[in-house]
Amino acid sequence: MEEVKLDVQVRKIVGTRSVKSTRRDGFVPAVVYGGGKHGPTSIKVDRRNYEKIKREHHGQSVVFHLNVLEGDKKLRDYSAIVKEEQFEPVSEGLLHIDFKRISLKEEIEVKVQIKLMGEAVGVKQDGGSLDQAIWDLDVVCLPTNLPEAIEVDVSELHIGHGIHVKDLKLPQGVTTKHDPDSMIASVVAPMKEAEEEPAESDTDAEPEVIGEKERQEKRETKEAEQAAKEQDAEASESEEKS
Repeated sequence: MEEVKLDVQVRKIVGTRSVKSTRRDGFVPAVVYGGGKHGPTSIKVDRRNYEKIKREHHGQSVVFHLNVLEGDKKLRDYSAIVKEEQFEPVSEGLLHIDFKRISLKEEIEVKVQIKLMGEAVGVKQDGGSLDQAIWDLDVVCLPTNLPEAIEVDVSELHIGHGIHVKDLKLPQGVTTKHDPDSMIASVVAPMKEAEEEPAESDTDAEPEVIGEKERQEKRETKEAEQAAKEQDAEASESEEKS
């Protein structure tokens, strides 16, 4: 990855009032960490320039080459990546940036966005839903090998199938510490509404129960009457013989 050049100005005065003044002037307050003997450096970044770069590299990892200036005088320059951005919760305006100074000759660990490519066959043909579980991948590589994004082709996924971290084909020189068995994305079956059968009312069920009882009582009555007739017949036969 090529570095993106960005001119920044040193902030000599810090504090709440200074920060507000910096923002009113069209700058974003920032700090560069990892400066070695220099320690953290307070800087300010031109808002328009920075937001233009972010738009051009939307969703991508960026390695900056910071030119640290004091007025028109260049103090130093070095490579850096964005460690954190802070936003206003309501307007979502950019409030602050934390940069991390890096060496192009040393590996760094950074999050890289995962982009799903294509339309899964399980979604297109079978009506399933594509579920993405991991949106950023922790990668380890030299800054010059840092991919802008990790593209994952999901077009061959059927319902019940998925892509794990171990299935990714990372660029040369790029590794990850992510759990290899972690699911990146999968296609799940469509949700089906359970078919509800109309419940029988108590008034419908009661006659059936009562009818069954009546039939049982009639059978028992007939059996008793038949047994009584047989006993009477046997008694009559005995009297005739005697």
